[in-house]
Amino acid sequence: SPGENVKVGKTIYAKHCKSCHGNAGLGDGPKAKMLKTSAGDFSSAKFQAQSDGVLYYQSFIGRDEMPNYESKIEDDEDRWAVIDYLRSLKK
Repeated sequence: SPGENVKVGKTIYAKHCKSCHGNAGLGDGPKAKMLKTSAGDFSSAKFQAQSDGVLYYQSFIGRDEMPNYESKIEDDEDRWAVIDYLRSLKK
């Protein structure tokens, strides 16, 4: 169910993403200040306007300071659950 996916995604996010991206996806995690670039604001209209495919690519393939997470989050259902969770952060 969508609600269950968001819960699973939140758990995975807390483990792998929160340290840079923050509790609510505002880009204010404790490690964010060590980055050269902004960790982004997942609640913003600009972020939310991106397609699921773009979010998937950015989240798991990564680029620049965003590392590749394919080996850390191997299960495709888990990856899509993270995307569902990111969608739940919109304002």
